[in-house]
Parts: sequence; C-alpha cells; structure tokens
Amino acid sequence: MTFSELLGNVGPFGAAVMCCLAALSVYSVGMIVDKHRRFRLALRQSLTFKPVFGKFLHGGEAQEMIEAARKHPHSHVAQVALAGVLEYEGARQAGGDSASSLELVTSALEDSKAEMLLQLKRGLGGLATIGSTAPFIGLFGTVVGIINAFRGIAATGSGGMAAVSGGIAEALVATALGIFVAIPAVVSFNHFTGKMERFQVEMNRASSQLVNCLFKVPEVSDPEVRAAEHKVLRAAHAAR
Repeated sequence: MTFSELLGNVGPFGAAVMCCLAALSVYSVGMIVDKHRRFRLALRQSLTFKPVFGKFLHGGEAQEMIEAARKHPHSHVAQVALAGVLEYEGARQAGGDSASSLELVTSALEDSKAEMLLQLKRGLGGLATIGSTAPFIGLFGTVVGIINAFRGIAATGSGGMAAVSGGIAEALVATALGIFVAIPAVVSFNHFTGKMERFQVEMNRASSQLVNCLFKVPEVSDPEVRAAEHKVLRAAHAAR
C-alpha cells in the first residue's frame, strides 16, 4: 500500500488526529529552535559580561559595569547584577543607611532572578505538555484505526488483508507519529531544564558576590547590619 493509498483510507477522525500531531510537531520544533537560540545567546553574552563584572568586584567602576550590563540584555548574569547595582546606587544617593540598603538590594536581586527565570522558562511548559500528551493522541489514532479495520471487516464480511490493511496502517502510522512528536519534546525539555539549573546557579553566585562586594566592608560595624549581611549570604549560599 502506497502512502497516497493510505491517506485515501484514512477516515475523518484519523485525519484529525494526524493533523493535530503535525501541528504539535511544528510548534515543538519551533519552540526548540527558539529556546536553543535564546539560551545560546544568554550564555554567550554572560561569558562576555563576566570579565567586566569580575573587574567591578575587584574595585572597578560601577558605571562601567552598568554600561556593560545594558549592552547584554539577554545575559541572565548581567541583568541580575544590573538590578542590584542600580538599587544600591539609588539607595546611596537617597542617603539610606546600610541596613535598609542591604534589604533593598537583596529584594531587587531576588526579583531580578525570579523575572529572568520566568523569561527562561517561557515555552518549556508547552514542550512538557507535548511530550506527555502526544503518545496518548497517537494512541487515540490507533484506536480509531482499529475501529476502521473492524468496520472494513463488517463491510466485506471477511477478515482478509484487503479489508483490514487500511485501518491497521492508519493505526500504526498514528502510533508512530505520536512517538515521533513526543521524543524530541521530552529530550529538549530535559536538556533545557538542565541549562536552567546552570543559569540559576550562576545568578545565585553573582548575587552573592555582589552583596559581598557592596556591603562586606570594614567600616560597617553595626551588629544589626552584620547580622543582616550574614543572613543574606547564608540564604544565597543555601540557594546555590
């Protein structure tokens, strides 16, 4: 049986299942390509930004680091560091004390990390859904194909291959198509989830280093401020 003959034997329900799986496959491939491009861009820009950030941590100019971060809008490390430094500069210009500045900077860092994680996760839920549901959609097509095979037997009054081949072929194609759609989605979801964990560790490390750089200075001697610093640093290390 040729492919054209197979399509000719596909009923409306089987065709609907195959069209649904084809649409899911197109969406899945598009999302995989888009996430791969975005993650690669984030990694590349972060690698470019890290030397500037390291220079700032060792006494470099804040303005230089701010300008570099703004040139790397897709870098998760740059955006987290930028949020913390801008909040620190704003609190310092407003004349706030060290304890309140520490709380503001910590809050800005946490908000920035949460926002970056949301941006990085966008679309991964769709891949997970496709990976988990595509085999069941294919199984539904399998059931429809078997039903068509039995309808062929009922129509001809015999169980020869000519009567059941169309329905059996439809069932097998639906099953194979469901698995074909699900495997890339599951593999890509696991791959991108691993990348997300790496990005989260890098953001936690950058925020911890930034807090150390901005607030762990000799002239800060207030016990309450020091206690707040230790609390923030413990939370950052625990998150790592």
